[in-house]
Amino acid sequence: MQAATRKVEALIFDMDGTMVDSMPWHAKAWIEYGIRHGVEIDIPKFMRQTTGRTAFECACELMGREVSEAESAEITHHKESIYRELFGAHFREVPGFGAFNRAAVARGLKVAVGTAGDKHNIAFTMSHLRPDPAPLAIVGGDEGLPGKPQPAIFLEAARRIGVTPSRCIVFEDAPFGIEAARRGGMLAVAVCTTHSASELAGPHVIAAVRDYNELANSNFLETLDAAA
Repeated sequence: MQAATRKVEALIFDMDGTMVDSMPWHAKAWIEYGIRHGVEIDIPKFMRQTTGRTAFECACELMGREVSEAESAEITHHKESIYRELFGAHFREVPGFGAFNRAAVARGLKVAVGTAGDKHNIAFTMSHLRPDPAPLAIVGGDEGLPGKPQPAIFLEAARRIGVTPSRCIVFEDAPFGIEAARRGGMLAVAVCTTHSASELAGPHVIAAVRDYNELANSNFLETLDAAA
């Protein structure tokens, strides 16, 4: 773990796999979707290709072609309904997130969310997670922005909270998200819930941890204060 070498003013969190431990349930939902709709899906490959991308991009990847907005909406509705049903019964935050969020805000850092998830999954997650304080801004994947590894979602989150991208740290669990942070000129923390530290490595990655308890135990936020 290395200290940030520039003043940090904001933390931008991905949602799935980063704030909440949901990625196994997204995979299970795709399996169930395939069974119900007679679609063969290579789940490990599909997850590698789509994690961090928008629902429309996932639908196109699933069908192997450009789909219509209506077709995308139908696929998304069916799959995400399955996901919310499955994960709702087993909902859990990434350990330590709530306390870390509170500590960050108490130190004067702004907090935002940048996710490829749509408004329904965002509402589902926030109603269960109930982060306190709530993020100042949430940018979702159904707002017309390209998904990760393009940096647009993170850049829009930074814009909405009024912080220069170079003064933001992105928290991500997926390679596409880590790359999006790099392209956006942001530092990153790799949250290794679904990928290894080596899979989430980069020159802008200042820490790789299993959960937020590790960050708290390493005095990560205090290190940011010292670096600033």
